[in-house]
Amino acid sequence: MNGQPNFHLSRRTFLASTPVLLWGSRLWGVEPDTDQPPQKVPELKEELTTEELKWIEKSMMAKDLNNYFGNGYSCAESLLIVSLRFLEKPEELVWAASGFGGGMYHKDLCGFLTSGIMALGIKAGMLDKERIEAKEDVAQAVKQYWKWWTSLAPLHCSEIRKPETGSKVCVRLGRLAAAKTEELLTSF
Repeated sequence: MNGQPNFHLSRRTFLASTPVLLWGSRLWGVEPDTDQPPQKVPELKEELTTEELKWIEKSMMAKDLNNYFGNGYSCAESLLIVSLRFLEKPEELVWAASGFGGGMYHKDLCGFLTSGIMALGIKAGMLDKERIEAKEDVAQAVKQYWKWWTSLAPLHCSEIRKPETGSKVCVRLGRLAAAKTEELLTSF
C-alpha cells in the first residue's frame, strides 16, 4: 500500500450524480463550456422601431398574430397557429404548443422561441426531400432563428417578463417572431 485511499466510483453512481453536479455548478455560477461566447442580454423595448414596423407590416403572419395572442391563446399557441395557417396545415395541431406558453408554465424558454422552432420543423416535414437533407435544412433555419432571437431578447420568460415589465414587450416580440418565422418558412 502506498498510503493513498482506495476510491472507486461505479459508472451507475457517476451517472446518477451528474444532475447534482450540474445543478451545483449553476448554484455557484459555473456554467459548462460551450462553443458559444456568452450572450449579452439585449435591452427589451415595448415599442416597435420604424424599421421593425415596416418589416412586420409586410408579414401576413405578424398581422394574423393579433387575432390570437392575448385572445385565449398563449404566446406559443398564437405563433404556432399563425404558422399552421400560413403553411395550410390543420389548426388543431396548435394543441402541440399548449404546454409551451409562459415558458412551459415555468417562465423558462419563451413560447415565441419554441413555437417558431416547431413551425420550422413542420415546414421541414413538408419538404420533398430525403429526411436527412430536410433535417439539415431545418437545422440551418433553427440556427438562424436562434441567433436572431438572442440578438433581440433573452431566452427565458423570467428575463423577458419581469414583474415591472408590461405586456407590450411580449406583443412586440410576438409580432417580430411571427415576421421572422414567416421569413424563414419561405426560405427553405
